[in-house]
Amino acid sequence: QVQLVESGGGLVQAGGSLRLSCAASGLTFRAYGMGWFRQAPGKEREFVAAITFSGASTMYTDSVKGRITISRDNVKNTVYLQVNSLKPEDTAVYYCAASRRIYSGSNYYTPLDYNYWGQGTQVTVSS
Repeated sequence: QVQLVESGGGLVQAGGSLRLSCAASGLTFRAYGMGWFRQAPGKEREFVAAITFSGASTMYTDSVKGRITISRDNVKNTVYLQVNSLKPEDTAVYYCAASRRIYSGSNYYTPLDYNYWGQGTQVTVSS
């Protein structure tokens, strides 16, 4: 049974930082591309960042470039999302996801590219 368990969310003031973690089990982690998405109340789930199975390539949505870093540890079966200079508009539930697809340059950006999802962790940024 595949499980993705996010942690590290919470309430933080604007300008602060958080490190989100996603621990994976039940799958060959090093064979999966991993992504982070977020969903704010009343909005669609949106892509934040992704990383290829080896960690050689990373992708970010334009609104977070320079503030967010995705990384992975294929020994610990964990993917991380470091979020700096948090803004109130970063408030959302953050989800990690695993994709069996090989990165082609145009995939990993939509929820349909992913096979497994975590339950999410809430990030709330106060102004």
